[in-house]
Amino acid sequence: MPKEAAYQVINDELMLDGNPRLNLASFVTTWMEPECDKLIMASINKNYVDMDEYPVTTELQNRCVNMIANLYNAPVGDGETAVGVSTVGSSEAIMLAGLAFKRKWQQKRKSQGKPYDKPNIVTGANVQVCWEKFARYFEVELKEVKLKEGYYVMDPVKAVELVDENTICVAAILGSTLTGEFENVKLLNELLTEKNKETGWDTPIHVDAASGGFIAPFVYPDLEWDFRLPLVKSINVSGHKYGLVYAGVGWVVWRTKEDLPEDLVFHINYLGSDQPTFTLNFSKGSSQIIAQYYQLIRLGFEGYKNIIENCIDNARVLKEGIEKTGRFDIVSKDVGVPLVAFALKNSSKYNVFEIAESLRKFGWIVPAYTMPADAQNVAVLRVVVREDFGRSLAERLVSHIEQVVKELDSLPARTAIEASHVDAVVDAVQEENIGGSAAKKIKGEILANVTRQWRRLVENKKTGVC
Repeated sequence: MPKEAAYQVINDELMLDGNPRLNLASFVTTWMEPECDKLIMASINKNYVDMDEYPVTTELQNRCVNMIANLYNAPVGDGETAVGVSTVGSSEAIMLAGLAFKRKWQQKRKSQGKPYDKPNIVTGANVQVCWEKFARYFEVELKEVKLKEGYYVMDPVKAVELVDENTICVAAILGSTLTGEFENVKLLNELLTEKNKETGWDTPIHVDAASGGFIAPFVYPDLEWDFRLPLVKSINVSGHKYGLVYAGVGWVVWRTKEDLPEDLVFHINYLGSDQPTFTLNFSKGSSQIIAQYYQLIRLGFEGYKNIIENCIDNARVLKEGIEKTGRFDIVSKDVGVPLVAFALKNSSKYNVFEIAESLRKFGWIVPAYTMPADAQNVAVLRVVVREDFGRSLAERLVSHIEQVVKELDSLPARTAIEASHVDAVVDAVQEENIGGSAAKKIKGEILANVTRQWRRLVENKKTGVC
């Protein structure tokens, strides 16, 4: 196939994809400056692991680690370098942090002559799926704090109650994917400190700041969630979310060198110096690391602050517009990731899944999903406000939501359609001279089948969170 034909075939198929900028389901960055795009393309053929050949790229990664650790108040002394590494995303970062906690816990248990074969980790039921992957892949029991209606983050009190001598760490979320809310890491630190004193344990905290790690330092500087809290030993963040880099880069930093077991670190010698490396994969691109460095020096503290404040303002405009429709309850909080999560006040005629589906005709990709246990009865829509989602788009989205709701209002109620269909079938059965009791039985079976199908639809929609 000629190269022009191959290009055209693939390009034509890709036209059927959604528009990334209208993908309001994703936290991932969809726009960067042209100058950064040039840097990305110029380095797209560099394999990061070739440190001998690309020592400057390695140096840029180390600078990013130091800047991020400083942003999170890591206790790094003069002349010292921070402990951390770039990753493909927060999923790999969480795997690495979890492995460090597991290894330290195992080493301590071995030295005490105690069993070390049943580690567990405590999280909220609102955690991203990568935590479930870590638990399954590395054989760690996942102990989840269940949610409840009106409270969709981990309760620190209940979390500490689940901690036992086999707990390798408690994971707190700075920016829940469900509602954007920050969990109370400070309270968790206080309660866990008390429990550690009472029991003699030293259970630590990991903060999953995938979404909030590039938000809180700039707009909520007084919020204590990072290395200012003594039990926080490691933090991960996604550079490709509010770090404002295209998909493919995350970061994990540790409080001190002692918090990362040395036997997990491999050492590579390049240009006569030692380069420690701790990753799950080997080859990976350099372009996203370079892009992260570009954003950090291009924007600086004030630049990031201005962008995040603008996102928060646009989220507020969107929230107020949705509230004015009178059809929705706002589930998300004002302090947290700039997003708006909202639920229907009345779902008797239609539900959030039908609204999400109807918005597709305008190009909007808005996820609808049910909450985790024990708040499964709550179904919401969620709009993530990124840097490229301006006020005019927010206002346009509100107008389209109003239009969709009016259209759905004009349709017959879903329950009425189902009931009329059932009655029609029963009438047909009776016309065939089947007795009344048999007809009622068939009607009951049909209604039960409709209910099962509807529940199955809702269950299938649960995977819409990213």
